[in-house]
Amino acid sequence: MTLKLTFHGAAGCVTGFCALLETRQARLLIDCGMFQGSKTLKALNYGDFPFQASGIDAVLLTHAHIDHSGLLPKLMKAGFRGPIHATTGTRELCEIMLADSASIQESEVRQLNRRNQRRGRAEVQPIYTVRDAARCLEQFSKVTLGEPVIVAPGVTATYWDAGHILGSASIELRVESEDGVETLLFSGDLGPGGRDYAPDPQGPTGVDYLIMESTYGDRERITLGGEARRTLLAKELNDAHQAGGPLLIPAFAVERSQELLADLLTLMEEHQVPQADIFLDSPLAIEATEIFRRRGWNRSTGVNPFENLSSTGRLKFLREPGESDRLENLSGWHVILAASGMCDAGRVRKHLKRLLWRRQATVMLSGYQAVGTLGRVLQEGAKRVSIQGEDIQVRARVRALDVYSGHADAAGLVAWAKQRAPTAGIFLAHGEPAALEGLKSRLVAAGQAAARIRIPTMDEGFVLERAGAAPKAPGARRIAPDAAARADWHNARAQLLMALNQRLEAAADDKARERIITQLATALRGPAGDADGPPAGASGASAGD
Repeated sequence: MTLKLTFHGAAGCVTGFCALLETRQARLLIDCGMFQGSKTLKALNYGDFPFQASGIDAVLLTHAHIDHSGLLPKLMKAGFRGPIHATTGTRELCEIMLADSASIQESEVRQLNRRNQRRGRAEVQPIYTVRDAARCLEQFSKVTLGEPVIVAPGVTATYWDAGHILGSASIELRVESEDGVETLLFSGDLGPGGRDYAPDPQGPTGVDYLIMESTYGDRERITLGGEARRTLLAKELNDAHQAGGPLLIPAFAVERSQELLADLLTLMEEHQVPQADIFLDSPLAIEATEIFRRRGWNRSTGVNPFENLSSTGRLKFLREPGESDRLENLSGWHVILAASGMCDAGRVRKHLKRLLWRRQATVMLSGYQAVGTLGRVLQEGAKRVSIQGEDIQVRARVRALDVYSGHADAAGLVAWAKQRAPTAGIFLAHGEPAALEGLKSRLVAAGQAAARIRIPTMDEGFVLERAGAAPKAPGARRIAPDAAARADWHNARAQLLMALNQRLEAAADDKARERIITQLATALRGPAGDADGPPAGASGASAGD
């Protein structure tokens, strides 16, 4: 029997994980995530799946994060009618996360269609609706960690605690054939271990093929206990207070927000930081907090550190848009947690527009920032950014505190992989090129044969045999192999427009500005005076729309 494995997401990038496993009797998807980052990547969310959705027998879901679950309702709309196997925690989080994703799509499409009407353009449709998200939940099937479940003829799955977020799991697949059993282990997203909020990641030993995430494959972090982690957070809070303005934390709604809230309240209760009102400005994060209050027990410690997270005293939950808008009237010291964590959607963009230009304000990034996201642009030190078409000067203090990452670092990934040995082959996914190559080098140094480590590109497939993996006949590619992990022309256009605005503002007078415009128009026409270029002196272009 020949197994085929194709990577349709998170190949050469960190979002949109989706792997298709084909056996003689079944076609299984491991995750079906939404792409985030550059517009080139996000456009994949709107296109057709590179496989027949109705031909998929089952989905095995590692966890609820949207970059792993976010296209499940679209899969259902496209004809998928099989079960979605997931833990109880994952199912509960998906209930609120998929509904939130659908609500954002519906809202943004309404706004876009209003603009399209004014421009005379055709209306567009959301990828899926809130109703689609609710219908999709009916296909979920509960699995229990450590208990094998038959997911297709000849295929048994066992879910292992991944230590990443509530309900997260690595998935072991045992595929039976006349020749015996082949085993595959999909890591999902792996937690860093040593956390008081989550258990250490686990897994079986002696798998034939290991499919690993590589988010932090090229870097190592210091593993910190709760007290040391809160000491670093306290320094950031005290510095932000000293700066004289508010602290804005773009936070991932699930797990990161709850961890930060627990530590913020502890620091204030212990008087290690100045007292402040803490505003959780994310309906999704608020709903997730309620789930963590019920289910956030660390099985390793028997403690639920989220039990006391309720909207009382200093901690305030902002559910309605009007409550969020009223924060514009606040001045001085306060703390805002708002989604999304990469600054690409949600209410955080409104706060960034309001605060980035203020020297007294502090913006603290608390997690991984993918290429092409606004968070990555801020992290890399941009002095000006474009938010919803507005050119914003960055004067605020931009800080990054990476001790709350839910991902294992390079050392943790290598240690986890060694515990799964011996393996016939390893596939590295869910990472940018530097992280993928960095993890490969570390695995080779740890004794893994380089020839047995594969770094797939988008839509690349492999035939899995006992002797090793071989590329299968190439199919259609939706994007160029190197396009997944780099900023695209949309990012370049935004940078060009900001640079042009800066040049025009800095020009000595209107004549100087006219010369700049004329030079640009001449360059756009080309050296031969291309007749298709814009006319000289054109000033009504809508390139910034």
